[in-house]
Amino acid sequence: MTIEPKVTPYQKRVYALLCQIPSGKVATYATLSKALESSPRAVGGALRRNPFAPQVPCHRIIQASGLQYIGGFMGELNKAPSGVNCKKKLKLLKEEGVEFDEKGIIEDKGRLWNDFKP
Repeated sequence: MTIEPKVTPYQKRVYALLCQIPSGKVATYATLSKALESSPRAVGGALRRNPFAPQVPCHRIIQASGLQYIGGFMGELNKAPSGVNCKKKLKLLKEEGVEFDEKGIIEDKGRLWNDFKP
């Protein structure tokens, strides 16, 4: 017997748009929330509960803070004491060719993607 994860209609919309982000590209909470006509906080809540990661690539969402900062992952901020989850996020992105500097800032702004099709 397979147990299907329970997701809300909003989460389904978020996860569908996440799947549009190509490998090697990242988007921001702000661009994803704009495509959803929602808020970055609501997007963050859905990403934190993503039961399909990494196939539904929530690791490809970063903060827009003007610097395109790595942001959190799996409910943990980069500045959290362990930082383990953000190290996983950085590793996943690096494997896709997306690099961040030692401060957690994206190195190639050409990796930013915002071509969501709602």
